[in-house]
Amino acid sequence: MDSILVTGNGPLSGSIPIAGAKNACLALMPATLLSDEPLTLTNAPRLSDIKTMTALLESLGGEVSRMQDGKVLALSSHDLTSSWADYEIVRKMRASNLVLGPLLARTGQAQVSLPGGCAIGARPMDLHIEGLEALGAEIELKDGYLHAKTAGGRLKGAQFEMRFASVGATENIVMAATLAKGTTVLTNAAREPEIVDLVKCLRAMGAQIEGEGTSRIEIQGVDRLHGATHQVVADRIELGTYMLAPAIAGGEVECIGGSLDLLGAFVEKLDEAGISVEATEKGVKVRRRGDRIKAVNVRTEVFPGFPTDLQAQMMALLCTAEGTSMLEETIFENRFMHAPELTRMGARIEVHGGQATVHGVERLKGAPVMATDLRASVSLILAGLAAEGETVVSRVYHLDRGYESVEQKLSACGAKIERIKE
Repeated sequence: MDSILVTGNGPLSGSIPIAGAKNACLALMPATLLSDEPLTLTNAPRLSDIKTMTALLESLGGEVSRMQDGKVLALSSHDLTSSWADYEIVRKMRASNLVLGPLLARTGQAQVSLPGGCAIGARPMDLHIEGLEALGAEIELKDGYLHAKTAGGRLKGAQFEMRFASVGATENIVMAATLAKGTTVLTNAAREPEIVDLVKCLRAMGAQIEGEGTSRIEIQGVDRLHGATHQVVADRIELGTYMLAPAIAGGEVECIGGSLDLLGAFVEKLDEAGISVEATEKGVKVRRRGDRIKAVNVRTEVFPGFPTDLQAQMMALLCTAEGTSMLEETIFENRFMHAPELTRMGARIEVHGGQATVHGVERLKGAPVMATDLRASVSLILAGLAAEGETVVSRVYHLDRGYESVEQKLSACGAKIERIKE
């Protein structure tokens, strides 16, 4: 099992290219199931989660080819052979459930295992099920699988209000509704950039959708979708993560391909903490305004609020802030597992339920730590950049699910970081 060795060595300087969004690409890939014509995705990230989705699509009879060093994905589902999404694949990744809506819309049936992923909370499937049932699906949970079918052979448009603005459920329902008969109106829909990106792709495939980026999305079902080429949007979570690197270690870094439009609430908190963020022709430039950042309070919320996927990284930053910060996690109930590992590095953190109190210290100290999930793993690497001595982060297979070439990207800016192969 690989580990990452980080040696704190002062300010960073340089540029970091931002990859295509993992969470966007994982929703875009199942869209191929909606058509028998090819779908090509450019700016695709090269991650283990993309390999998992590839394996899942291939198990259904789809074809996935990687070109241009893996940054272009050519997908085809012209000859589907199965509607069974097997547990052995689905258990590895939460986003596997996104084949449910497209399979049901295209073939009239689907058998999808309940999904896995990072152990950060329950993340139930109830909203996915309720939304698809509103479109006329009949869904039964049996032996760990969702057995879904359409009574009349085709889904039907409907009005559905979500109890919670779930990103995954919004994506599943929108994809399914593109081939439903009639009009579907989805209210209290999630507004994340990844959903806007998915709708752009579906529209390029011939879907009739309005309202993406708002809480009300209207889909007029069509008889069929055709092929398309679509560029995956930049990864806002990778962008935010690397924006924190010079904030933690000092120096100045330009994130190439990034856009401030993707991270409104996050950028506001950086400004409040004393970090300069500037839009450039190529992306976003970040530097610390003073020697030490200021404590800030953070509350995670659905978009456009502060992203839960940047909470762990923000906690790492606040460990060395001047003053005391409060972090409140409202999305997932088990997402402070990185706190004990940061404490091993000298951080002063108290966790009570969904709240964490961080008392800033002048300097962290390197230590052996263990990644507990995807975002926790990179938060420990960031902390290592600001720590005295060496930090060894183990179980970095979590990291490889969501970040490509971390060592190379940070090394190019002067960080002392290397992967230890085992």
